[in-house]
Amino acid sequence: MTPRASSLRPSRRTFLAAPFALHAAPFAIHAAATTEISVGDIKVTYEDHLYRAPIKFGGNIVDKVTLMNVDLVIHAPGGKTVKGFASMPMGNVWSFPSKKLSYDVTLNAMRELAGRIQKLTANSKLKGHPIDINVALEPEYLKAAAEVTRQLKLAEPIPKLCTLVTASPFDAAVHDAYGKLMNRSAWQTYGPDCIRHDLAHYLTPEFKGEYLNRYVLTEPKRRMPMYHLVGAVDPIEAKDITKRVGDGLPETLPEWIEYNGLVNLKIKLNGDDLAWDVNRVLTVDRVASQAQNKRGVKQWVYSLDFNEKCPSVKYLLDFLRQIKEKAPAGFDRVQYVEQPTARDLKANRQNVMHEAAKLKPVVIDESLTELEALQMAREMGYSGTALKACKGQSQTVLMAAAAQKYKMFLCVQDLTCPGASLLHSASVSAHIPGVAGIEANSRQYVPVANKAWEKRFPGIFVVKDGHMDTSVLNGKGLGVV
Repeated sequence: MTPRASSLRPSRRTFLAAPFALHAAPFAIHAAATTEISVGDIKVTYEDHLYRAPIKFGGNIVDKVTLMNVDLVIHAPGGKTVKGFASMPMGNVWSFPSKKLSYDVTLNAMRELAGRIQKLTANSKLKGHPIDINVALEPEYLKAAAEVTRQLKLAEPIPKLCTLVTASPFDAAVHDAYGKLMNRSAWQTYGPDCIRHDLAHYLTPEFKGEYLNRYVLTEPKRRMPMYHLVGAVDPIEAKDITKRVGDGLPETLPEWIEYNGLVNLKIKLNGDDLAWDVNRVLTVDRVASQAQNKRGVKQWVYSLDFNEKCPSVKYLLDFLRQIKEKAPAGFDRVQYVEQPTARDLKANRQNVMHEAAKLKPVVIDESLTELEALQMAREMGYSGTALKACKGQSQTVLMAAAAQKYKMFLCVQDLTCPGASLLHSASVSAHIPGVAGIEANSRQYVPVANKAWEKRFPGIFVVKDGHMDTSVLNGKGLGVV
């Protein structure tokens, strides 16, 4: 069993006080002084978009999104400055679920926190690789979240996951600028020529001598299947439609399969009604089989997402066994199950996944906010890890390295990311070994936010054969602008 990271790595408080102890100390043998940067001016803007159709998440209906866009400048030795950019949906319903606080209250809390993070990042004067800067600043971001909770007198504290989501475009923009400074893709800046430390510095001693570039691809996979979301309130067949959207886009599952040539389907489930959940998968499998047979397609896959609503592991086991009994071919098509039970692993240690993971990979998602959570999930029987760009580029690549070291199943999940955020999420999928697909549902729910990007990246935003052309995700920085 792997030891807990918290007992092995230096504390982040110590690290924050040190660099830049690092900055004064001798450089590691491979590091170059030109790779040390600091963050300067930061500008934050927001976009609001309505969904063309609602999506049900964790029992809540979502019909709108606020995007946070971050433009910033980094300073390099010799006085050189480089601009970076990133964008991310605020995702408050997912990252700050609450039965006490309204949508507007949690969104406002995130915006207030973003202002604090903006100031902390711009005023830090820290120098180093983007990962070092993010690792050093994360404890300060968490303190800021606690301060916002007190200032706004919130009935519930801002969760760590929400803080990560709020900070993610700041972190990504620094990576973007850093790659541009080095005149290469950000994915090519994770070796010892750019990073002072091996992975043991960030993770555990078992990574001694290993650098991050061992666990990422310097060039993207050229082509990847795209996951389509079958939402819990989405119509499957024409008879399910109560009122058509009428905007020219597909509105039933067969229409979407034909329109995008789909071969990967993510099925949202409720987790609190076993009969409904089983019937939903059986219906999707029946309708998808008819549509795929019509197209002459023999192979396609599903992922299953309960949004942590299953009351117990027994519920999941009963569900999987019923699917296997009633639709053996449909069961075989299930590629993985996304976090089925409560995200608070420490409070729910009874939810062990060993038996379920023997049937299908079970991945940790909402629970994954740090290495300790990943290690606890492994102890509890989780066999896979869901990576998300919205948790920050720095954490994502570090968790990807850890998950690969531990030989876990890997997937990348969406946050209904449109535009630049979809490009970032797709790039994570395309640059992490073992990730088999790209989840991309903004084209279903908020296509208006993608319009400005379609001509620039048609292979990402216009899909006709079920696959994205990810070969284009090799520009400088994060390759967005």
